[in-house]
Amino acid sequence: MNNKRFKKILAAGVALVTSLSLVACSSGNSAKPASSRDVGEINGETLRVWLMEGSFTDGTVKYLEDQFAKKYPGNKLKVELQPWDGIVQKLQTSLASDSESPDLVETGNTQTSTFSSVGAFAPLTDLYDEVGGKDLIPSFIEAGSWNDTLYSLPLYAGARGVFYRSDLFEKAGIDKPTTLDDLAQAAIDLGAANPDGVGGFSGMYLAAVDIHAPESIFFAGGGEWAVQEGDKWVQKLSEPQSVEALKRVKKIFSDGTAYALDSQASQKAFEKYFNEEKVGMLLGTGNIGAKIDQKLWDEGKVAVMPIPGVKDGELGATFAGGSHISLSANAKNPELAKEALKLIFSEDFQNQIAKEGWVPGNTTYSGAATGPFAEIAAQIVDVSKLTPNTPQWGVASGNNVVRDFWTALAQEDDVQAVADRYGQRLEDILNSK
Repeated sequence: MNNKRFKKILAAGVALVTSLSLVACSSGNSAKPASSRDVGEINGETLRVWLMEGSFTDGTVKYLEDQFAKKYPGNKLKVELQPWDGIVQKLQTSLASDSESPDLVETGNTQTSTFSSVGAFAPLTDLYDEVGGKDLIPSFIEAGSWNDTLYSLPLYAGARGVFYRSDLFEKAGIDKPTTLDDLAQAAIDLGAANPDGVGGFSGMYLAAVDIHAPESIFFAGGGEWAVQEGDKWVQKLSEPQSVEALKRVKKIFSDGTAYALDSQASQKAFEKYFNEEKVGMLLGTGNIGAKIDQKLWDEGKVAVMPIPGVKDGELGATFAGGSHISLSANAKNPELAKEALKLIFSEDFQNQIAKEGWVPGNTTYSGAATGPFAEIAAQIVDVSKLTPNTPQWGVASGNNVVRDFWTALAQEDDVQAVADRYGQRLEDILNSK
């Protein structure tokens, strides 16, 4: 398929993009041919890299920019941070543009196939061995491939657990939760006890806009979005086991948190509520530990634990989050972009990712992670799960159907009715052609 048609399809809308994915792939790669410039002769260029807000600290971003400038003098790498909210629609427009497309782009692992399936990314198979080969996160390599071609490399993976104020638990006489029901009740009881008498205190931070936190409690309770049966996706959201799992999330939304309807803007730095001592628990990936006030750690007030399962002592299956990094088919500087990818997958930068609390794309360097969360990350990842593996899930996420579902659950009393309504919407989207 030629580049003109590729841009027309991509700009037409996310739903249309994914529905035409097979046509796009069967017609050949739409990426424009890469130029053959020698990297050593390139000068005065700016490599644009889109990374998502919250992925890395300012220090890590600066480290990447500085290392690139040092290795490729005369050129610079510019990181442009993007909000998660609305990113699919923004990519839909920017990746189709010769003038506006970034060179490298981070996408969430549930969004990647939405774009790789239509040739919005350039093939990276030739870099596979050089940046890690078999040591790259296998499930992410699978999710970053389309029709046996690798389009996206694993940037990082994140295990979700519970950060909690162990001192407040002790003061309130609450035992460490060993089941999901215990966890929900602990959020309620801790909020009611408010041991330190903090104004506006809440037992747990749980927000509808932080979609993967309630999703992790949902998964841990045995909930399921949808399953593929033959060539059709069948929603499971409204089935009894999922509804029971949703009722637990609803219980926390209603009685265990004051932040169910927190704003998207506030959620971007939700650890602030923990640091301000306004919440006793929050769910987060390992990198959140580095954002928690060091004083709380030093005073022995913080502990971490996996999200428990339904049965006593059982680990709950939580969402395995993470991101890919891809080369845009419309990149202005594909040669420099590939060099930047080699830098991102170098030992130094992979160790930097691990120190931030993530599982780095090259698992060889996972040992660089330190702290209490690093001790439980592997067992959490072992029992984690992903959302439905289809480009159409990116449509559901990009159109905010998932976020709207959690918001409706937080606002409405009839859990079954909400599950029925959104289950059908998801099924319609997942099966759209």
